Amino acid sequence: MADHAIENDSFVDSVMEKVDNKLHDHDSSSDSEDDKGEKTPFKTKIYRLFGRERPVHKVLGGGKPADIFLWRDKKVSAGVLGFATVIWALFELLEYHVLTLVCHILIVALAVLFLWSNVSAFINTVPPQIPEVVLPKDIVLGVASTLRIEINRILEILRNIASGKDLKRFLVVIFGLWVVSILGNFWNFLTLIYIVFVLLHTVPVLYEKYEDKVDAFAEKAETEIKKHYVVFYANVLCKIPIGPLKGKKLE
Repeated sequence: MADHAIENDSFVDSVMEKVDNKLHDHDSSSDSEDDKGEKTPFKTKIYRLFGRERPVHKVLGGGKPADIFLWRDKKVSAGVLGFATVIWALFELLEYHVLTLVCHILIVALAVLFLWSNVSAFINTVPPQIPEVVLPKDIVLGVASTLRIEINRILEILRNIASGKDLKRFLVVIFGLWVVSILGNFWNFLTLIYIVFVLLHTVPVLYEKYEDKVDAFAEKAETEIKKHYVVFYANVLCKIPIGPLKGKKLE
């Protein structure tokens, strides 16, 4: 038992020493300069949160949605967030229902257009020009095709998880669903969607602004977590008895 404890201590010390040396080498290599004060041409790989290799704009998909989430156009982003806030306030604070809201909007719009069309003949004004609205076939088929592809992709991912091929992804999905189920006890679905929408409009832009500081803090936190895991593995997980499975025959 004493020899086993000594082996565990030496294992912990060696692993922790490797982690410290790796962190020290990363810091020293990133700050290394030659005698003239110029940085050496050797560049180390910069740590990024979650192993990110692309810019935040590309991670969010690029294009107009990423511009909105990162506040490239402040008026558009503020308008989208304000519209979402109004919708959430109507349904949650004022307890409006979707069908009731749609009917009230149609009533007001039709009444205004009807009165405008009839009154314009008496006051010699131009009647409202109501455009003809027709859904293009290509747009409808494109949206349906995109939804079909995304749904099939999600179903394929769920199938692979259920087949037992990827234990890590299975545990992550189970943990995520469990967290969402807990949050569902405190907020309804619309409030959760609104919270996610607000986070998408705040967290990415703040991270992009302070990504160097956040990545440096995340790197140190990951190093500390690895150290604690090594200690936990050596002091707890290694001491869990596992019976010999080989050579054991069923009687």
